[in-house]
Amino acid sequence: MREKEVDNVVTIYDIAKKANVSPMTVSRVINNSGNIRLATREKVERAIKELGYIPNAAARSLTSNKTKTLGLLLTDITNPFFARVARGAEAKAMETGYRILLANTDEDFEKEKVYTDMMISARVDGVIMAPTNDNSLEQIDRLKRHGIPTVLLDRTVQGFEGDCVLGDSYKGSRDLVHHLIDYGHTRIALVNGPRTISTSRERERGYKEALKLNDLPVYENYIQEFDFRSLEPNAAQSIIEKLMLLDEAKRPTAIFASNNFIAISVIQSLEQMNLRVPEDISIVCFDEIEPVVYFDPFFTVAAQPATDFGKISVQYLIERLENDDLEQARKVILPPDIHIRKSTQKI
Repeated sequence: MREKEVDNVVTIYDIAKKANVSPMTVSRVINNSGNIRLATREKVERAIKELGYIPNAAARSLTSNKTKTLGLLLTDITNPFFARVARGAEAKAMETGYRILLANTDEDFEKEKVYTDMMISARVDGVIMAPTNDNSLEQIDRLKRHGIPTVLLDRTVQGFEGDCVLGDSYKGSRDLVHHLIDYGHTRIALVNGPRTISTSRERERGYKEALKLNDLPVYENYIQEFDFRSLEPNAAQSIIEKLMLLDEAKRPTAIFASNNFIAISVIQSLEQMNLRVPEDISIVCFDEIEPVVYFDPFFTVAAQPATDFGKISVQYLIERLENDDLEQARKVILPPDIHIRKSTQKI
């Protein structure tokens, strides 16, 4: 005789029988609709708990036209910043009765398209997106045509008009470069992400502004662009060699890495050249590098409140979903904290 493959499914009729009420009363308690006496509600809820009833989300969504599910599209879940964003988003969603459907695009526009289709097919109520680049407006418009609102996270795109939760990439970059200048550095290189990403543009703007405010020249050959998808061991080797093999009088004494993964790749490349940080060259970067930071903090960083990014994004999206009166787009810019550590040295 074959073993039973699945447990018996508990239905609202089972709950009604146990609580000695009608199935309609059980339905009203589950959906929090109608006027139910407190004693009756407590009796039904006790029966639900004892029987281990799990509501059928798909069936409920057919009647309410809501799935209570939010899509979260992140560009790289292995990045500690985005991992903490996801934790914050998940915590806020669960607190407010929503679930999170997570997708990782790997900084890949084509992958982003596939996951956008998945979000539409899954009938999510709304989407929080860290866009891969400015072309992501195409995906946002597709979501909008399907009646799915979008909140942008960390990055924005040209032409987007909607809610967004951003970090102050401009000010954080300016403060990091000011720190290097205060330590006596005047030749500071920037290893940046693609200019098709808003955070890269803002970090370059902050870098240049800090140099100009201190009457220092901007050397275009000091500004190197790096594809985030190429972040493999020693992937930055050619960039670092280009900078560090300049004549000694022209060689940078400090590098600003525009994100944490770039900073790691830069250090790996410097080690290949037998160059030490900070003895031979100082490094600053955007975003924390974990989990090392908990044991031996090394990098001087502009640390962003990643968990707050996730929580506020979910809050904005739920308010948009549950309040038809919201018309004006909202934007919050979260300031980073500068932590000065061992990767920088005075000269």
